[in-house]
Amino acid sequence: MAATAPTAPPLTWSRRHLTGIEPLSAEEARLLLAKARGYHEVSTRRAVPLCKDLHGKVVVNLFYEDSTRTRASFRLAASRLSADVLDMSASGSSVSKGETLIDTARNIEAMGVDTIVCRHSQSGAAQQLAEHVACAVVNAGDGQHEHPTQALLDAFTIAQRLDRLDTFDLTGLRVAIVGDIAHSRVARSNLHLLTKLGAGVVLVGPPTLVPGALARLPGVDVTVAHDLDAVLPEVDVINMLRVQFERIAGPAFPSQREYTALYGLTARRMQRARPGLVVMHPGPMNRGLEIESAVADGPNAVILQQVANGLAIRMAALALVTQP
Repeated sequence: MAATAPTAPPLTWSRRHLTGIEPLSAEEARLLLAKARGYHEVSTRRAVPLCKDLHGKVVVNLFYEDSTRTRASFRLAASRLSADVLDMSASGSSVSKGETLIDTARNIEAMGVDTIVCRHSQSGAAQQLAEHVACAVVNAGDGQHEHPTQALLDAFTIAQRLDRLDTFDLTGLRVAIVGDIAHSRVARSNLHLLTKLGAGVVLVGPPTLVPGALARLPGVDVTVAHDLDAVLPEVDVINMLRVQFERIAGPAFPSQREYTALYGLTARRMQRARPGLVVMHPGPMNRGLEIESAVADGPNAVILQQVANGLAIRMAALALVTQP
């Protein structure tokens, strides 16, 4: 009688921090997504009692950049897990007096903090923080580097819309990320995560805003294109990015009118797309520039679902890194 092959033990989360998607394996990403699937129902229903998974833990939101959705989402996520939450910003802290990020974090940690959620304008800030504190660190966006929880909620939303929540296997899907790729931490985290999960990614935008080097990253199935009309009929998902005027030093395109004519997702342009095209946007939206209101509020859009799914993703991230 042939011996039965041993069953591999289930993967367990062993990382102390979540500083980016690039370091994660596909299995770790799916583990976090599966954890979020378990939290999904309780994440947004007011009538459901709070989870006690982080009861007695302290989570600090340390935000050096303005934020609406991400800050509120992390705060609600921690609260739904029964953690104590402290919100801090650079303008209301000793940072305005010259204190460094590391000194601020160490002083916060000394008060008995379990997890720091950090958003910072400097690329690599979250990793630097993780190297200098003993508590857990979750990256809520660092410069032009990564925004891991945004990519995770985007992937969760795609799987939800296309009925792949059981495996989070996105093999065979083609996803277009359109717009200001050069300055987008969302684009970088998405291209790493989507390719780990099996999807193909095409980056679309004007040559000045789409770094060709991203298509040469090892281990990712990424192409670059500059003609949205040619790409649109070939993709299953389109993620429209905001033009980050605050980060653009010089003229990236002749005019906003020309940008919309070439790269704006309008109702007329949507006629070229597949009927079931999934339309996404990480927000905030420049309505009328990169996306038309008729599309953003239309039946193909899952933009509000992205926001809602962010709660479950951030609950999962906090629960995994803030383990006893």
